[in-house]
Amino acid sequence: MHWLRSLAVLGSVVALAAGCATAPDRPTDATVLPQVTPFSANRPGDELPRNWHPWKLSQFKNPSHYQLVDEAGGIVIKANARASASGLIHFVEVDPHATPLLNWRWKVMDLNPTETSADDSPVRIVVSFSGDLDKLSFGDRLFYDSFRLFAGQQLPYAALMYVWGSRTPKEGIVPNRYTSRIKIVAVENGRGKLGSWQAVTRNVHEDFKRAFGEEPGTIISVGILTETDDAERPMEAYYGDITFRGGGCCH
Repeated sequence: MHWLRSLAVLGSVVALAAGCATAPDRPTDATVLPQVTPFSANRPGDELPRNWHPWKLSQFKNPSHYQLVDEAGGIVIKANARASASGLIHFVEVDPHATPLLNWRWKVMDLNPTETSADDSPVRIVVSFSGDLDKLSFGDRLFYDSFRLFAGQQLPYAALMYVWGSRTPKEGIVPNRYTSRIKIVAVENGRGKLGSWQAVTRNVHEDFKRAFGEEPGTIISVGILTETDDAERPMEAYYGDITFRGGGCCH
């Protein structure tokens, strides 16, 4: 029965990893675009923003709530989470060599009071990349195959998760606890700027090379993710438009 216990443990790990950054398979009716559709191109309300899709992380968790709202004269996404985990995802085809600069705005109202995890953040921007899965290590390939078996989804070749960190130093990069193919980048840290809008520009090409030690493939999706894991304390955060542009500087 040892193999049954091992299988159960693996299934639990896969389910947990799914809640950390995995991009779902692209729906057959999803439009792949060369740029992220801005939230500001929509009207306020509960309708999903155009070209964004629900991102369910686990069948065992309640979904977080996302709503288009008029905030400070512009249409943005308001995210609320309470013992919940889900996101929104947009499928793209972006060349990180030609348009490496990723721009967005976000506002965080509070941080999770536990502050025990490097990826313990109420706001996350997740950028997924294509690549040759045969280049992965044996351990990562085994994990990917197991994830596909249990979750019915294919993990991307690699992903960068940009977070507002609780304890991870600003500019720090740490791996996801379950796979080295997801790297967490703390672009902001601590409580000093809570409650105010922050504009962020990241060079995803340089961030990918720093995180993985290789050139990035095509960017295949961008997601937003607000979750509170098992915490009962509600969390609120806001996301502004997300865009890619050309250029050769910037964190």
